[in-house]
Amino acid sequence: MKFNTKTIHGGQHNVDPAYGSVMPPIYQTSTYSQTTPGGHKGFQYSRSGNPTRATLERAFASIENGEFGLAFGSGLAAIDAVMKLLKPGDEVISTNDLYGGTYRLFTKIFEGFGIKFHFIGMENADKIEEYVNDKTKLIWVETPTNPMMNIIDIKKAASIAKKHKVLLAVDNTFATPYLQQPLEMGADILMHSATKYLGGHSDVVMGALVVKDKMLAEKLYFIQNASGAICGPQDCFLVLRGLKTLHIRMQRHCENGKAVAEYLAKHPKIEKVYWPGFESHPNHAIAKEQMKDFGGMISFVAKGNNYNEAIKIVENLKIFTLAESLGGVESLAGHPASMTHASIPKEEREKTGIVDSLIRLSVGIEDVDDLIADLKQAIG
Repeated sequence: MKFNTKTIHGGQHNVDPAYGSVMPPIYQTSTYSQTTPGGHKGFQYSRSGNPTRATLERAFASIENGEFGLAFGSGLAAIDAVMKLLKPGDEVISTNDLYGGTYRLFTKIFEGFGIKFHFIGMENADKIEEYVNDKTKLIWVETPTNPMMNIIDIKKAASIAKKHKVLLAVDNTFATPYLQQPLEMGADILMHSATKYLGGHSDVVMGALVVKDKMLAEKLYFIQNASGAICGPQDCFLVLRGLKTLHIRMQRHCENGKAVAEYLAKHPKIEKVYWPGFESHPNHAIAKEQMKDFGGMISFVAKGNNYNEAIKIVENLKIFTLAESLGGVESLAGHPASMTHASIPKEEREKTGIVDSLIRLSVGIEDVDDLIADLKQAIG
């Protein structure tokens, strides 16, 4: 199957064997009857496995060209499971421009368990190798990064990881498998906050992992079951439904994102626009090579870099909703310094460009003329 077909059929049984339901049923049950101890139909207890979740996990694997998918109660729960592959004394190399919740999990939870993190700029992927030593066990990559839209060369990162026999994990939330498939470029672990584009409708919180290696999958399945940070069947149903329109939603997100980015870049009151589709973007050539298109995520700074002016802009928006999160059909605006990245110290934020006046947009699938008109009136 090609990608657009996989979003609808990949990894899924087209018809439910029980009653012929075209949509996967919601198995709202915690346990399953057995004819004799151990005599069951593949499911015993819903923390360990649920038919609706199993269907979604197969779908996750299918759209990322992986072999094994895992669904979790949130994106952070998925990242937490990856970190539990490590032990005290291990080291992780992470991009320094990443989601604030990931940074918080790494520094406030896992540093306390004796894991050391190196947060570095990865725009030049060769720099990663400078930090690899015999204690390095994992390289953590986001691309495009949140919220600076930096692009990291996945193939180069993968070659470094393979050379030193360490795992490469890629957070593919911003790009989605519609735009890039990191497992095909050599990544070992693929992670999503499925809350965002995969679900697509701002009505569910979920995380996903996809891998190709069976032994790695078995370790992660064990952690998933032992730690128990799973998602419920209703949430699985919602994401299964969301996946079916991922390809057409992403096409419109990209079209609208391009138009909004170009409008902002020409606006006399805007100083800088961060969007990987611009030829002036530092790693535009890599983005063009590893991504199908450039997505609907944009960050920008108004001239003067004034905190109060940025707050005024986001408060004046009418169609863009001021809210946490991203990737829904509706357009959202955020102020990273006070919202999504508030957990990162100001000094660390500003090193990566997350100044107090930075605004992040998740461009939705509305009529683009309305979105541009909204930005025009809000910016003034």
